[in-house]
Amino acid sequence: MQQVKMLLVGAFLITAALGMRAAGAQTVSCATPGTDNAFLGIQTIRLWPGTAPEAKGATCDDIPALALLEARPGTANGSAVIIFPGGAYSHLAGDLEGREVADWFTARGFRAFILSYRLTSHGYVLPVPLLDARRAIQTVRARAADYHIDPNRIVVIGFSAGGHLAALAGTQFVAGKPDADDPIERASSRPDFLILGYPWLGAVGTDFSHLNYCKSFNLMDQCEALRAAYSPDLFVTKDTPPTFIYHTFNDQTVPVEQSLRFYEALVKAGVPSEMHIFANGAHGSGLGKGDASLGQWPGLLETWLRAQGLLTVDKSSF
Repeated sequence: MQQVKMLLVGAFLITAALGMRAAGAQTVSCATPGTDNAFLGIQTIRLWPGTAPEAKGATCDDIPALALLEARPGTANGSAVIIFPGGAYSHLAGDLEGREVADWFTARGFRAFILSYRLTSHGYVLPVPLLDARRAIQTVRARAADYHIDPNRIVVIGFSAGGHLAALAGTQFVAGKPDADDPIERASSRPDFLILGYPWLGAVGTDFSHLNYCKSFNLMDQCEALRAAYSPDLFVTKDTPPTFIYHTFNDQTVPVEQSLRFYEALVKAGVPSEMHIFANGAHGSGLGKGDASLGQWPGLLETWLRAQGLLTVDKSSF
């Protein structure tokens, strides 16, 4: 009997050890940038070959990266989209506002890229996420021939905090340095088109009754400087890319007024823009989340993309 008990205890310990090992494998923070997701048709690349500017360490939290997804077979049209997921600068909504969006675009012939930018929750205060956003756009443009895309058909889409970052990228772009040793730095970081989904454009605004960047990350002593430097509506010019905006009237997390201010700035600057406000819908609706009404906005977006010529095949890219 004693021998049976010892065998049972041994079996339990082995099972527990295996379970702990499996649990440990499941909690690995991230995949190594490379081709480890190749079976899914996804490749991951670092934005910088070595240590990224302003990096605080060498973990996955310190390494901005791009996930690359090819257009569905037989659909490629030469257009590219770079996706900035939201997450309040504290995490990345990589599925709802990343992979689902990428799949939508690749089904329509786009080469899709999902940006994993550095987060303020990990110590990366603006402008570091903007550095990552600019580098992502420069990377796609500089390697346009490798990706079989037109360097003048690069769309940036961002949701919530990613929408704020996308708007910054579209209003505070860099022209590129023609004499830079790094060929990626020679490319412009200006998106050719901008799409904003319920964007958190007043992230560093004066409204502290809703989600606020300064309040969330205890940056109140820096808030005035951050507001002056990173409020997208203050930097809209005639060179801001044509823009499509989607928001809902009763968004309780990010008031629609934030998008309205940005849209007004676009109109004043003469930037061709389109905005759709739905009456009902919570923040974070992604492509609609199955809601019969909100599910209509991707169709409106597709019509807009077609009007920009982005769904027409560019044979020179192949």
